[in-house]
Amino acid sequence: MLEVNNIRQNIDQVKKALAKKYITNEQMDMIDDIVRLDDERKSTQTEQDRTLATINQLSKEIGDMYKSGRADEAEKLKSRVAMLKAGAAEFEEKQRNIKAKLEDYLLQIPNTPSDIVPVGKTPEDNLVFKLGQESLPELPATAIPHWELAEKYDLFNLNLGVKITGAGFPVYTGYGAKLQRALINFFLDEASAAGYTEVIPPLLVNEDSGRGTGNLPDKEGQMYYVEKDDLYLIPTAEVPVTNLYRDEIIDYKNLPIKNCAYTPCFRREAGSYGAHVRGLNRVHQFDKIEIVQVQTPDKSYQTLDEMLSHVEGLLIKLELPYRILRLCGGDMSFSSALTYDFEVYSAAQKKWLEVSSVTNFETFQSNRMKLRYRDEEGKINLAHTLNGSALALARIVAALLENNQTEDGIVIPEVLRPYTRFDKIV
Repeated sequence: MLEVNNIRQNIDQVKKALAKKYITNEQMDMIDDIVRLDDERKSTQTEQDRTLATINQLSKEIGDMYKSGRADEAEKLKSRVAMLKAGAAEFEEKQRNIKAKLEDYLLQIPNTPSDIVPVGKTPEDNLVFKLGQESLPELPATAIPHWELAEKYDLFNLNLGVKITGAGFPVYTGYGAKLQRALINFFLDEASAAGYTEVIPPLLVNEDSGRGTGNLPDKEGQMYYVEKDDLYLIPTAEVPVTNLYRDEIIDYKNLPIKNCAYTPCFRREAGSYGAHVRGLNRVHQFDKIEIVQVQTPDKSYQTLDEMLSHVEGLLIKLELPYRILRLCGGDMSFSSALTYDFEVYSAAQKKWLEVSSVTNFETFQSNRMKLRYRDEEGKINLAHTLNGSALALARIVAALLENNQTEDGIVIPEVLRPYTRFDKIV
């Protein structure tokens, strides 16, 4: 969440930046309310401190009076102290209410976008930051989309998923399962070579973890909720991995922290229907390798560039046509300060498919989860957090199958062959 002091000192700039995210009028009014509540919190704290100081002083005087035999005077002062204590308790209750309301407002305000975020409301307004190749691949007229390839070569089955669970839960079989496993191992090996430490986190998280990364309350409707246990299935490994460092103070010498994790991911994707979500284009469960970094503020944007290069390198090695988009304000996530999306071209569908988002959250997540670091001078500061998909498998599989189909099978990219142990799906 945003820092109150930053809002106070830069309220006009904060409002201008948040206008890029097209926040509601109600949210815009909350920014003024946050400053008002913080003023009220400070004045109440001052009164409470003054009252407690008076109580301490009078309590000392009462003790001295008893020692000097002035019990009657002491009893009179005790009644005044009792009244002051009642007032202090009221101040304390008022403080609790103010802080709760202040936090409630702060949790509803999204992160301020970076200055270089383009203005726009929809994905069509995103900026093409980089195009990986000059021309897009063209397949013969006989080429078919990946869901038909899956049926032809018995790679995955959505109908079996419907029988077992419901729509959007594919069952991978044969070559399809082996390709999935090969991609997971390839991505993890590449992350390890880039200096990321692999972790295997839980697939369910508590409410504090969801709130810490900004998924709650913003994306509550997109997360699967286990009501009996008050737990959420993870929408991405970013949530449990970043929360490894919640309520921690990290020495600057140990930064950056670089973690990677493979997990299944679960998203309700409510309201997603139609031909554009056929096959693996949009599913409720998919596998993904996530990279997460914790960094000092002065180096976080350099780190973001390094993460972009890492993801780009994966797509180049897979020989997939790609482009990088800088997301506009209206298409960014609630928590993001700056996000780049990677899309690969699906030649059979003739459309771009998003396969990765790489994001700098600056202090938005760390402020929520109290993730801090101690600098060289011993001062404690909020760290910056970053994450990226490296990569999301479902759409990568879709593009690999479509783009590499031939009349006598589907050719496996050379970099994957040591992992698949076959060169072609036949």
